[in-house]
Amino acid sequence: MKRVRCPKCNNYITFDETQYETGQQLVFECSECHHQFGIRMGSASVQKTRKEEDFDEARESELGCIVVVENVFHYKQVIPLSMGDNVFGRYVKGTSINKPIETVDPSVDTRHCIIRVQRNKRGQLQYILRDAPSGTGTFYMNEILRDVDRIRLSDGSVITIGATTLILRLTPDE
Repeated sequence: MKRVRCPKCNNYITFDETQYETGQQLVFECSECHHQFGIRMGSASVQKTRKEEDFDEARESELGCIVVVENVFHYKQVIPLSMGDNVFGRYVKGTSINKPIETVDPSVDTRHCIIRVQRNKRGQLQYILRDAPSGTGTFYMNEILRDVDRIRLSDGSVITIGATTLILRLTPDE
C-alpha cells in the first residue's frame, strides 16, 4: 500500500500501488476537502509517517517520549524527547518547531507548548512544561497554565493542547 498527501489539507490517501504501472498518471479526490490532484507512478519511495515508524525505538529513547492520543483530528503518534526545549505544535509546512504533531485540529497552534528536558544538580532528568504562549492555552491535568507557569512533569502526566491529549512516558529506569 502507498500513501499520498493532499496538497491542500495534508490528509493522507492510501491506495494499492500494485494495480498500476510505473509512469501511469493517477488522479485522486481528497475525502476531507474534495480537492482533486494527480500523481505519476514512479519508483521513488514514499516517506513514512510517524504512525508507520518504529515506535519501539521512540519508546526506548533514554529521555522518554510524548504519546499523542488518537482522536477525530489525527492518529496516535509517539514523539521522542530530546535534551533542551521540545517545541510542540501543529505541523504546517515551513514552521520552525522541532516536535510537530500531524493534525488538522484548528485549536492547536503551530507553536503551542514547550517541554524542556534538563538535568538537575544531582544529574537527574527533569521535564518542565510551559505554554508557548498559545491562543487556546495549554492544560496540565485539566488546569490551564498561565504564561509565567512552569510545571514539573512526571511519568503519565496528561497535557491537553486544543482538542489533543499528550501523555508523557518515561523510560522504565527513570
